[in-house]
Amino acid sequence: MLLRKSEILRRGTRISLKSTSKRTYFPQPAYYVAKKVMPKISPTENAALQAGTVGFDGELFSGRTSLQSLVDKYDVRLSVEEARFMENEVQKLCEMLDDYQCTRDRDMSAEVWDYLKTKKFFGMIIPKEYEGLGFTAHGHSQVVTKIASKSFSAGVTVMVPNSLGPGELLMRYGTQSQKDYFLPRLAVGDIIPCFGLTGPSSGSDAASMRDTGTVVHQNGVLGIRTSFKKRYITLAPVAGVVGLAFVVKDPDGLLQGKGSEGITIALLERGHPGMRIGDRHDPMVASFMNGTVEGEDVFIPMSCLLGGQERAGFGWNMLMECLSEGRGISLPALSVAAAKSTAVNVGAYARIRKQFKVPLAEMEGVQESLARVGGNAYIMQSAQLLTNAMLNQHEQPAVISAIMKQQMTSRFRLVVNEGMDILGGAGISNGPANFMATMYMNIPIAITVEGANTLTRSLIQFGQGLTRSHPHLLKLIKSVQDGDDPKTFNTALWCTIKHAGINTGRSIYSLALRSRMKGNDPIAFYESQLTRLSANFALCSDIALTMGGGLKAAEFTSGRFADVLSNLYLGYATLWFHKKHAVSGSEKVFDYAMDSILYDAEEALFGVFQNFPVPVMGSLMRVITFPFGRTYSKPSDELVRAVAKAITTQTALRDQFSQSIFISDHADDRLNLIQNAFPKVLAADNILKACRKEKRSMTSEEKKVVNEAEIAREQVIQVDSFPRLGKELSLPYEWTADERPAYQGASSIKEMRKDKVA
Repeated sequence: MLLRKSEILRRGTRISLKSTSKRTYFPQPAYYVAKKVMPKISPTENAALQAGTVGFDGELFSGRTSLQSLVDKYDVRLSVEEARFMENEVQKLCEMLDDYQCTRDRDMSAEVWDYLKTKKFFGMIIPKEYEGLGFTAHGHSQVVTKIASKSFSAGVTVMVPNSLGPGELLMRYGTQSQKDYFLPRLAVGDIIPCFGLTGPSSGSDAASMRDTGTVVHQNGVLGIRTSFKKRYITLAPVAGVVGLAFVVKDPDGLLQGKGSEGITIALLERGHPGMRIGDRHDPMVASFMNGTVEGEDVFIPMSCLLGGQERAGFGWNMLMECLSEGRGISLPALSVAAAKSTAVNVGAYARIRKQFKVPLAEMEGVQESLARVGGNAYIMQSAQLLTNAMLNQHEQPAVISAIMKQQMTSRFRLVVNEGMDILGGAGISNGPANFMATMYMNIPIAITVEGANTLTRSLIQFGQGLTRSHPHLLKLIKSVQDGDDPKTFNTALWCTIKHAGINTGRSIYSLALRSRMKGNDPIAFYESQLTRLSANFALCSDIALTMGGGLKAAEFTSGRFADVLSNLYLGYATLWFHKKHAVSGSEKVFDYAMDSILYDAEEALFGVFQNFPVPVMGSLMRVITFPFGRTYSKPSDELVRAVAKAITTQTALRDQFSQSIFISDHADDRLNLIQNAFPKVLAADNILKACRKEKRSMTSEEKKVVNEAEIAREQVIQVDSFPRLGKELSLPYEWTADERPAYQGASSIKEMRKDKVA
């Protein structure tokens, strides 16, 4: 019987696939060429690549993203215990803090330190069985956010013991005796921890540290003799225990296979022989403790190594595992605090403050800044909550944490700068009334610590992300690096090529079928745009692999890909948040945020196309993904006005932003004055508008409302002034302003003053 044509083709395809599976797909020379061009992975890089987990970042690199899977999988909320802690202990702490006085004193008061210890703020992440609070990642994040909204330095002080510090490392890697000894003391603040990693030669490149130690016997005890010089160590000046990182050398083989050479972590209590907790640094006049840890020829018994001798040489792996959680929680919490505080407080101030008889909030130039504040605050709180939800499920998303660190702190800088522009003179007049000054001064700290943003963007997010999160690349690299393995190489290379082919199809398909109109379902519209851009990103990432090892050093290219990756994550986070937590009036802010993200992602892709080191490949990327040119544009003026209005009038969005930030209950507190004046001013302005429109005079009741509003407005717009500043504060009581150096020698001025008195 004659076979039908389709059956012949089907059987032929099966035979072809069967036969090709038994042979080598690519010539042997291709494997040896790959060995020359593929990037080499160092042991420290390998530890970083193996650290953490791959989750949604893997979907982004595969080009197969799903909003519904995020919605179904992730949710986040405070426990009852965490919510009570926020309402009571955290609120009371914030009321106790005088941030201006802390900045002048360069320290918090003894009362505040005692309260932090007794209420276990330093033990939030420590389990209850070790006397800690046992909070979730989300609970920890929200506590730091609220504290930082009152005092950045207090937020840092609470953040560090609950982030990259001996506490978290002990819980994961400590011996039982180390846990039993240290964790209860850390939880109740009997000892304050710090972590000594950074040195003069090793900032962002922490693996290049010069601090080394040699395994030796001393008085019959096996240990390590080391010298070290650490700087920029937060909480070091008050630390009771130091987590010290250094490189172990074992030239005489004394470890005997129990542990190994390499980066190691020791736990040294204050007073350990030879260790000096040295002078303080002055980080941008911040009041949190920061200083040096040094020592020469310090002997460290093996019992002091974190995890014991077996964990010698395992320190870098420990750090990489824990760093992803610290990056994902701590600095984003500080950044979100700044963004939400700016939206709520500067938004209200812009409505209260008038120039040319018009509220600042009604001026289009100011509205541009207000819109950037509101849009970014919405993006940032969305990303914070989605990342917290991942961490609550015990994921360790290293790539996403790097995105969060860089993007949140960069947007922190943008939002606070916009807020300062809106405040004008009130923003640059320092004093208790200035609620933005310390946030502004601390921006460079957030940008720099836990991996400088420049490094994080240009090397880590896409560079390590591509290797770690791409479905096939790490297998491909290992097949080349780990001896002769052409079989695995062929399989991985074929899968990579097939992956690129699939994403080519996805890019073309999503280009043709993406939504063109928002209609009544903006979430579906924006999801279709992100689906398209995700496929574009995955395809372009595959094409970029043609650079081989050169891609590792192409920081311009890597940085632009990182911008695409970051915006895709932020876009999906914003979709997830809006689908779960949208409030009345947030629709326009959501549109503004998503339009900004789409525009930024597209611009980054076009930057890749136009500057790709292999021009023909850059052109190929553009032709496949954007054959008709650019698609997206910046938010419209209509959206700018709508977002500005949303944060400068009484809306549910402002209420949402007010969650997890501090507003004082004290009537004379600056932020309390602003929030109390805000509704009064809105009511008064509405009365004045109605009177103008109706061409009538105010009623007696309306006059009362307007007068009360004007009194409140006048109180809010005042700034601080001081009879003495600086060294004048230490001069005798009898000192007068006439004795300032500028008056010295000015005899004519003095004579005029005498004549005037006479």
